Amino acid sequence: MRQSSVIARRVAAASVSLVLASGVAACAGPKDSDAGSGGDGKPAKGGTLTVLNRDPQKTFDPARLYTSGGGNVPSLVFRTLTTRNREDGAAGTKVVPDLATGLGKPNKDATAWTYTLKKGLKYEDGSPITTADIKYGIERSFAAELSGGAPFLRDWLIGGADYEGPYKDKGGLKSVETPDARTIVFRLNKPVGDFDYVATQTSFAPVPKSKDKGTKYAEHPISSGPYKVVKNDNDGERLQLERNPHWSAKTDDERKAYPDRIDVRSGLNSSVINQRLSASQGDDAAAVTTDTNLGPAELAKVSGDKKLAGQVGTGHFGYTNYLAFNPKVKPFDDPKVRQAIAYAVDRTSLVNAAGGSSLAEPATTFLPNQKAFGYTKFDHFPAGASGNPKKAKELLKEAGHQDGLTITLTHSNAKNFESSPEIATAVQDALKKAGITVKLQGLEENDYEDKVHNVKQEPGLFLAHWGADWPSGGPFLSPIFDGRQIVEDGYNFNSGFLNDKSVNSEIDAINKLTDHAEAAGRWGALDKKIGAKALNVPLFHPVYKRLYGKDVKNVVISDWTGVLDVSQVAVK
Repeated sequence: MRQSSVIARRVAAASVSLVLASGVAACAGPKDSDAGSGGDGKPAKGGTLTVLNRDPQKTFDPARLYTSGGGNVPSLVFRTLTTRNREDGAAGTKVVPDLATGLGKPNKDATAWTYTLKKGLKYEDGSPITTADIKYGIERSFAAELSGGAPFLRDWLIGGADYEGPYKDKGGLKSVETPDARTIVFRLNKPVGDFDYVATQTSFAPVPKSKDKGTKYAEHPISSGPYKVVKNDNDGERLQLERNPHWSAKTDDERKAYPDRIDVRSGLNSSVINQRLSASQGDDAAAVTTDTNLGPAELAKVSGDKKLAGQVGTGHFGYTNYLAFNPKVKPFDDPKVRQAIAYAVDRTSLVNAAGGSSLAEPATTFLPNQKAFGYTKFDHFPAGASGNPKKAKELLKEAGHQDGLTITLTHSNAKNFESSPEIATAVQDALKKAGITVKLQGLEENDYEDKVHNVKQEPGLFLAHWGADWPSGGPFLSPIFDGRQIVEDGYNFNSGFLNDKSVNSEIDAINKLTDHAEAAGRWGALDKKIGAKALNVPLFHPVYKRLYGKDVKNVVISDWTGVLDVSQVAVK
């Protein structure tokens, strides 16, 4: 998952959003347990679950969805080779088999991955699911008219960069092999130890070629999951799902599929969503949201109501908010200036600006503070809870700025917790104590994104944020610090323009590892090494608080997505 406005393409801040420890109410424990005080008795099948969301799904074509992890709704219809372990917290960061009998079998250098399908898999019409369907689903994700999904296979599959999809290229992708109906092999142009994580994305959902209707396929995609689409208004604005009679729990260890029906209503105002969930009247008593957080004022109100406090789920998602430096712009070409700013930062005021300690946690590492990412605790420029202006002034003096310094901080004018005026003002106030005058440059969201990701226009200092596509250090560190990923003529995320051979080589070495625990340790060590260069200043990690209706049971929120998992919810 990527920076939040790009997460619409990459999914994060609310999909991830986007997306996520302590909270008003802890998440439920085991999969079949009650959701805190959200209901009485064991979860049972039946009823209708309503999903109230701010952002429309935009499309319901598996080729164009970035990931099934975003709002969780797509994974009710689309199964993939692997999926998330549907459990709370850290346990939910594990990748597990879905359509496949097990995780992928890599060759020695992780450039080829083989999967075997389970027996008895069927679509909603009762026809069998085959590896040819998975291959075709992947191939159609390369078609220009179905763009918007994850870019990894285009970059990693041999021949992927030149392939234009099955509508133009009838020969298909030679690097995806299906020797029989249950075996599929992926041949890559580079080692990818995280391929099992990538195989959770919706481009891996099977699509029967005979049912493909191109851009109209989204109106009624053929289900491989526990629910099928029976109504799709305005391309996902109102989505109604009912049970897929040919789905079998015997082939699916992850999805509980308790409700008989799912009714997704999008395009709603955030305050309206939270008001409806608070009131829990009628259908809203059995409603959830997967993209609307409680703001500081709303959270304060909910916290004072014992009943409502029991209807709040707390989520963590791999996400970091940080100050980004462009070392090509003076005075940020001087490491001592960058270090001085790192020492001057007041993380307590930043956390407060983000909504308080219930909604944000201070960060000193670029990697999120979760084991799955390889989190290794360090603080190269210890500023304490409220900044160290004395140390900052010493470094500025050494850098020749004994009389202080005037700089510009670019931020978005959007009212969010990531790059908002409130966050910028907190940075401005903290740096002033160190003799640094900060001029604020607020831009409209689109202008902000275009400027900070353009190599020629990137400002010297700006507020930035990054979310993970899957819970591993790779999708966090590689796009930001791999010098070979600097993009001269498009969206660039390596804002520090780091192109260090030792860093690049270590990234390559870790990418060969298929042991996720070993890889995590090395990602953490690499984070520490890069952090010493002061190319950015980690500020805080967001925490997500979301209401759910009073009749909702079995709330499960994993650290993979940070949002309530609709595949686990019961309303009876």
